[in-house]
Amino acid sequence: MTDISKTKKHTTMRILILFFLCTQAVFSQKYFTRTGTTEFKASVDAFEPVAAINNSSTAILDTQNGKIASLLLIKAFRFRVALMQEHFNENYMDSDEYPKATFKGTIRSFNLNEINENITYKISGTLTVKGIDKLIETTGNVSRKGEKIVLTSSFSVSPKDFNIKIPGIVRDKIAQRINIGIHYELSEKK
Repeated sequence: MTDISKTKKHTTMRILILFFLCTQAVFSQKYFTRTGTTEFKASVDAFEPVAAINNSSTAILDTQNGKIASLLLIKAFRFRVALMQEHFNENYMDSDEYPKATFKGTIRSFNLNEINENITYKISGTLTVKGIDKLIETTGNVSRKGEKIVLTSSFSVSPKDFNIKIPGIVRDKIAQRINIGIHYELSEKK
């Protein structure tokens, strides 16, 4: 093989590799938010509501494979009663030691082209709270709102799954299952 033939072959290979890498980057769209809403309710009827909302949850969705990851700061939860917020951070969540919670998972069979209407998907992944991992299986609704992808979901967890100790004096005032809801409006990452 001559030097000219080798050069043409290497140039052709480089162009093919470059083309492949460029098309992968084009088709791998990611959507994200830094203002997602995560809320929880741990109320028992007949007692003061135990509920909080976090409007600064961060999430990213890879539309090519349905992989999703989210992160929130524990101290960003806001309660109606300031004393509840203080107890939540200091006595239950140890938020100085464990400042964030994360979720890493997959929206199964996700298809960006399907979501011109509200579609329900199965979601599975790992929720990490206080350094403890818990497998979560739930469903989520995905729709479009203009250029955004909207994801809503809910699931419940038990405080003991994450080694959250509830003192006996308030045990009857806090639900055994904590209901968590999310609402994320994700924009295309450019």
